[in-house]
Amino acid sequence: MIELKTKRLVLRPLGLQYWEAVHEYASDLENTKYMMFLPNDTVEETKEFLAGVEKQWASANQTCYEFAILLEGDMIGGVSLTLEEENPCLGELGWIVNKRYWGQGIAPEAAAALVEYAKENLNVTHFIAHCDAGNPGSYRTMEKIGMVRTAEYGGRKNKSSDE
Repeated sequence: MIELKTKRLVLRPLGLQYWEAVHEYASDLENTKYMMFLPNDTVEETKEFLAGVEKQWASANQTCYEFAILLEGDMIGGVSLTLEEENPCLGELGWIVNKRYWGQGIAPEAAAALVEYAKENLNVTHFIAHCDAGNPGSYRTMEKIGMVRTAEYGGRKNKSSDE
C-alpha cells in the first residue's frame, strides 16, 4: 500500500473505508460550491464514487491516484492525480478539504507531496489544475505548489446550482 507522509499529514489510497468522512464534505453545499460533480445527494452516490476509486487502485492500467488526507488519524479530505491518457507525463491535480480545516495549509501540503511522488515514481513532468475563477483558496493552493496561471475562463457551476 502506498503511503505518503508530510510534516503533518498522511496520504493513503482512498476507498470505501472512508465513506462517512467523504460524505460529510462531499454532500455539503458550502464545501462543494466550486466543484463540478458535487455535492453528492445520497450516501449511495458517495459509496459508488469510492467503489470506482477502489477499482482504479486495483487496475493494472491505473490512471487516477485518489488519496485520503489524514490529519492526526482523521480523514479530512482528498487529493488526486489523473494522468492524461495520451500523454502520461502530464497529470491533473485536484483536492478537496473538509471546510472545518480550511485555511490551515492542508491542500498545498497534500498536493506538494503528491507532486513529489508523481515525479519520482510515475515519471510525471507536467502538472495542471483547474479551479473556479471565484475560488481564491484553490488558486492560492496552486501558487503555493509553484503553479502559474496560464488561462482564465468564466466560472464553473456545481450540479446543484443554476449560477
